[in-house]
Amino acid sequence: MTSATITATTPPEESTRRLALLIDADNAQPSVIEALLAEVARFGEATVRRIYGDFTSPGSAGWKKCLNRYSIKPIQQFAYTTGKNATDGTMIIDAMDLLYTRRFDGFCLVTSDSDFTGLAVRLREEGLQVFGFGEQKTPEAFRNACHRFIFTEVLRPAPPPFPEPGEASIVQNKLHDDGSIPIDSTTPVEPSHRQSPLDSPPFPRDFLLQALEQSADESGWSHLGTFGSYLRKIQPDFDSRLHGFRKLSDLVRGRPDLFLVEDRPSATGSHGILYVKAHAKG
Repeated sequence: MTSATITATTPPEESTRRLALLIDADNAQPSVIEALLAEVARFGEATVRRIYGDFTSPGSAGWKKCLNRYSIKPIQQFAYTTGKNATDGTMIIDAMDLLYTRRFDGFCLVTSDSDFTGLAVRLREEGLQVFGFGEQKTPEAFRNACHRFIFTEVLRPAPPPFPEPGEASIVQNKLHDDGSIPIDSTTPVEPSHRQSPLDSPPFPRDFLLQALEQSADESGWSHLGTFGSYLRKIQPDFDSRLHGFRKLSDLVRGRPDLFLVEDRPSATGSHGILYVKAHAKG
């Protein structure tokens, strides 16, 4: 007898969404672009990919290397006045032009700037899905204006580990007589800088339990998808990855002190469906 497997599928309506991806180059990092595009693909197809900024400035050099590779159209915006961000206005105008084409189901706004809060609200008023991407410094107003908000820190590649103490001593022993370090393929080289680690927020125990209570049926059990959907509706920036779990299913399984989980067979028996319930208080 073949045992049922637990599957996670993307609803058809999500996989066929037509999305416009708009990137604020002044408030985004090119190091996350590959993972960011993979994240966007979970929500739909980015049929328009545009990035806005002054690409003549030295600060945009990192973006120039990846625009062609990922088919992102650069929209050049010169900084005519010092201290004024002309990029924001251009991006907002373009977003409204794209909105009125009625060709899109949603927008992906990549920025950490609160100036786009009004744009996110306006897009939502038109019935479109709004997915925000930004750093942890992004103001709460913009995060809450989106249907989903993903912190780009969770998309950054992990920095290489520091050499173990033993490895450091090996490097020291390999020094030339003049004190210089020999450069070869086996010599660990200390990077010049490292990315800041993600500042993990406190585990939202009460929030999770309250959301589970609201999404559960009379027996106290909730379908995992229903639970997750409710979480994101009341807190768009909730992400299990901020708390060390790749998926929500991993989180509920990894906290048996808070949750009971049950794998139930689907109607066809071809796969399992995960249900979750609050752990009874002792």
